[in-house]
Amino acid sequence: MKLLPCTVLALALALGAAPLAAQSSTATYQVRFDATWSAATHPGAYPAGAHFSGPVGGTHDASVHFWQAGGIATVGIERMAELGSQTELLAEVNAAIAGGSAGQTITASGLGSPGTKATVFTVDDAHPLVTIVTMVAPSPDWFVGVDGLDLRENGYWVKQKTVQLLAWDAGTDSGTSFTSPDLHTFPKEPIALITTATGGPFT
Repeated sequence: MKLLPCTVLALALALGAAPLAAQSSTATYQVRFDATWSAATHPGAYPAGAHFSGPVGGTHDASVHFWQAGGIATVGIERMAELGSQTELLAEVNAAIAGGSAGQTITASGLGSPGTKATVFTVDDAHPLVTIVTMVAPSPDWFVGVDGLDLRENGYWVKQKTVQLLAWDAGTDSGTSFTSPDLHTFPKEPIALITTATGGPFT
């Protein structure tokens, strides 16, 4: 099975300017999304009005996941992946904050592709992981992001980390093209990596 190439949506998650020691309690990062998806990189797989919704997520510990490969999308992930909405996912992160398993929310405005968007967040000893997602738009329910990215390595906060993001199907809409009409998937299917094995949308 051939995986969707990393460069298809090419969002680089670049985290920089962090303190060295994890025991320093907190570290502040700037996260930058670099979208290079364009008509030049993917002719035939670049719809009119192509963009990404506002990145959204939060910092947290290992006891909580806001999405996982093979898991079932929460309402927050469903609304983000289908509509680009941040509201419901932020409510889920805020509920985790109230319960002590998350530290803070992360939000930014949307961006065209090609384009770049940056925002700042802080991690701490109790919440060293970060989850951020953004909708591939237009699309039925496709998104890119990271799940529980650990910003510690060998007991230290990383100075910088770059992640090439792949596209995921949230399993909540059965549309097969960028502009497919709404086709609710019931029951929801597991969140799955979009591949080119069956002639996926990014080929």
